[in-house]
Amino acid sequence: MNSTKMIAIVLIVCGALALAYGGFTYNKDTTVLKLGSLEVKAQEKETINIPIWAGIGAIVAGAFLLTMGNRRG
Repeated sequence: MNSTKMIAIVLIVCGALALAYGGFTYNKDTTVLKLGSLEVKAQEKETINIPIWAGIGAIVAGAFLLTMGNRRG
């Protein structure tokens, strides 16, 4: 399997995941208070939303790479 097909498959899978989940969340540690050696931290939940057009675009780009890769060789 050549690198073009691998990239195409990764794009299709990432696009499908973007459409299925719509985004992802992660925890971010932030320092709330710092007085000398005393440090108070808090965890904030951050959300990244992935637009629908980005997921569809990744699938289309992956499909395009797969079809063009098959025509070349």
